[in-house]
Amino acid sequence: MTVSPNTDLAKLIVQSSRVVIFTGAGISTESGIPDFRSPGGIWSKMKPIQFQDFVADPKMREESWRRKFEGMDGMAKAKPNRGHFAVAKLVNSGKASHVITQNVDNLHQNSGVPDDKVIELHGNATYAKCLDCGQAYEFAPLKVAFQKHGEVPDCEHCGGLIKTATISFGQSMPEREMLLAEQATIACDLFIAIGSSLLVYPAASFPLQAKQYGAKLVILNREPTEMDGYADMVIHDEIGIVLSQTIEECSV
Repeated sequence: MTVSPNTDLAKLIVQSSRVVIFTGAGISTESGIPDFRSPGGIWSKMKPIQFQDFVADPKMREESWRRKFEGMDGMAKAKPNRGHFAVAKLVNSGKASHVITQNVDNLHQNSGVPDDKVIELHGNATYAKCLDCGQAYEFAPLKVAFQKHGEVPDCEHCGGLIKTATISFGQSMPEREMLLAEQATIACDLFIAIGSSLLVYPAASFPLQAKQYGAKLVILNREPTEMDGYADMVIHDEIGIVLSQTIEECSV
């Protein structure tokens, strides 16, 4: 059912006591970050590098880091948009318990959502970490080493491979984050899926899980999704406009 967005969504939020926000790439396109999977997106222009190839093949690691350092400026310069700030208001008001996100751009944190309220299912592209010990690394010194030697050094603590802190194709989903997302989903009474095609599993299972446990489900996306038929409310409109106006009506 497609409804008038702002007032009806605001009413649902006001009537709820524990909202969970679930976000995909669509909330960040207004910040200039392209959708990876849509036609014309990054994966339509270049084949993603599989995790097992990154681990096994030095040439694939080199290509992976080359792509990262060539494309890093665009994401680094991106700023939160009105959709991110609206979500941050919901969280900081206490109305929303968590933001579960498929995004790796750190824009929810940059908009003011506390780190412990953001559950990143696909990792974070703003830093790197060792695959073995988990030590975090900033990109700047890694980029210098790559430009000088053509490779990124191994972890200085354990000798393990350093990789962007994102979940690559073929890499296992993060157990802790998946558990936290499940707990938040089961406990919510309103689940709002924003800017996601809801096609990428296991992340896309959370909206249906919320419904199974009795929560209302709202889907806000520019295009229809295969889960629209399960939702209590579907809004096909511009995400930033709808969210900012909705939050104003909620008075949070």
